[in-house]
Amino acid sequence: MTQSPHTSETISFWYDPDKRSLLYQVGAALFFAFVAWYLISNTMTNLEKQSIATGFGFLNNEAAFEIGESLIEYSAADRYARALAVGFLNTLMVSFIGIILTVILGTFIGVARLSKNWLINKCAAFYIELFQDIPVLLQLFFWYAFFYEMLPSPRQAVSPFRGLFLCNRGLIFGIPEAHPVYKYVAAALMVALVLIFLLKKWAQKRQYSTGKPFPVFWTSVALLLGLPLACWVIGGAPTEMDLPVLKGFNFKGGISVSPEFTALLLGLVLYTAAFVAEVVRAGIQSVSKGQTEAAMAIGLRPGQVLNLIILPQALRVIIPPLTSQMLNLTKNSSLAVAIGYPDFVSVAGTAINQTGQAIEGVLLIMIVYLIFSLSTSAFMNWYNKKMALVER
Repeated sequence: MTQSPHTSETISFWYDPDKRSLLYQVGAALFFAFVAWYLISNTMTNLEKQSIATGFGFLNNEAAFEIGESLIEYSAADRYARALAVGFLNTLMVSFIGIILTVILGTFIGVARLSKNWLINKCAAFYIELFQDIPVLLQLFFWYAFFYEMLPSPRQAVSPFRGLFLCNRGLIFGIPEAHPVYKYVAAALMVALVLIFLLKKWAQKRQYSTGKPFPVFWTSVALLLGLPLACWVIGGAPTEMDLPVLKGFNFKGGISVSPEFTALLLGLVLYTAAFVAEVVRAGIQSVSKGQTEAAMAIGLRPGQVLNLIILPQALRVIIPPLTSQMLNLTKNSSLAVAIGYPDFVSVAGTAINQTGQAIEGVLLIMIVYLIFSLSTSAFMNWYNKKMALVER
């Protein structure tokens, strides 16, 4: 019996993996499009029945609530959009500072975990086990309670020296009074950082071509200190300080670091650094012992072996899991709402309670954390490619 051309074409279609794959993908896309349409249309219908307005128009309404901490000027008369911007910047600040401190502390603990000194090794191991096994939320509660219960009130604040106070309202310290020269000092600092980057590149090329090392570290220190100091001196060397003064039940003047921010930062850093330490330890142990022996054989000191030989090779193993820990720290910062720190989740939650725009508020939270995560991943992927071995 002979098959018809139509039947043979159908059989050949199903035996072609590329065509089958395309068909499955189209089917899956249509299915998910149908599910999304059903959910959205059903949600919109229910909201309309309950007379709940949709959209982001509420962002232009007056927020009518205060925010305890803000990097920008804010008052209750401002719009919800500005209130959410305050929460965004607060989350960004605690995540950025937390990531930097976590990498420094985690690297230190990871290196200490491999120390031949018994006491240092066991202390690092105890730290890792302790902070890994306690949930981060409980750590936040502990530090929050510590600052409010163990520290004195503002009237009995601890003051190690003039202009510095520690109490249950936070750490309050003096800052230089506003002066035009400080803008130029900040600009000089940025110029110094750019010069250090270019100097490091030049020193590497010089060493590769001539074999002669250049004192990059001390030159960098001189640039970092010298350029801003020169601008400060040329601008008149202002020394006026804005010192905190106790007035009533709180301090006025200076700058204050709140207990909520400190508790959140400590909890996130100490918890995440325990995981980073294990990542660093595994990365260092992935480098063969022959590398260390060869470096010691040519006369390098232990510190030089670690900085020049071990860590540059270990980074290729460390970076991928380190990226995950950075993302975990950023996402765990949403727990700030539990201790009263006004991060984006907290501010958005207040806006949802006042406006009833739950879907829009949750969607904004999802978008913000998606931006944080994708930005961190993009930077770390770029750095990972830069550190990868290049085949010749």
